[in-house]
Amino acid sequence: MASMQFSGSGVAAVKRGVPSFDGLRLAPSTFRVSYSVGACGLGLDRRCFRGLVVKAATVVAPKYTSITPLGDRVLVKIKTSEEKTTGGILLPSTAQSKPQAGEVVAIGEGRTIGKKKIEIGVQTGTQVVYSKYAGTELEFNGSNHLILKEDDMVGVLDTDDVKDLKPLNDRVLIKVAEAEEKTAGGLLLTQATKERPSIGMVTAVGPGPLDEEGNRKPLPLTPGSTVLYSKYAGNEFKSADGSDYIALKVSDVIAVLS
Repeated sequence: MASMQFSGSGVAAVKRGVPSFDGLRLAPSTFRVSYSVGACGLGLDRRCFRGLVVKAATVVAPKYTSITPLGDRVLVKIKTSEEKTTGGILLPSTAQSKPQAGEVVAIGEGRTIGKKKIEIGVQTGTQVVYSKYAGTELEFNGSNHLILKEDDMVGVLDTDDVKDLKPLNDRVLIKVAEAEEKTAGGLLLTQATKERPSIGMVTAVGPGPLDEEGNRKPLPLTPGSTVLYSKYAGNEFKSADGSDYIALKVSDVIAVLS
């Protein structure tokens, strides 16, 4: 998703000088590959492997004081990962879920469709939710940012509860139906054997996609509709009350159930 930021002594011959990742920086290492074969196969020096961590964000040097996105791109300041569970238990960095939300801090000039100039649909200061693997990560002014296209934003979220998400463009928000507790024969299902449902109720819809002339096309779905959707589509969320929601494109909705 982004370029790799490395700093350090670089990579030398295979005999020695292969760098290791010390925390978030590339530091000189004692990683050496010898030609002898020991009890563990190749004779690797045990002094190596000191904190293997990869830093994937592109670091913007302090001499640059602003970033201006181009076209239909926006710059989002990523929301910090939760360091504690709701019960107050501290989470190690490996267990912290990657945030998918942030604040829009800069926007591009928009795009032109046909003869119509289309401006970005969100303003600076807006809190947005975006697709999990979208955009390019940047470290700027000591904070993590993301540059992504407008279409990679899922919706606007003014509260801390995903049930209040306002979908953007051609996306819809669906409250996922609860999994069946029993089989058709009456056999109780454990949590592990419950199949993830692909049915839910539409709770909010976006304004629709843009046509070839730059006009919005209303979505064919309305809140309250029960729908069947593609099993592995969209972005999943859990609301404050524990309910499951999914935000996906209307093209991933297969059918309306009644």
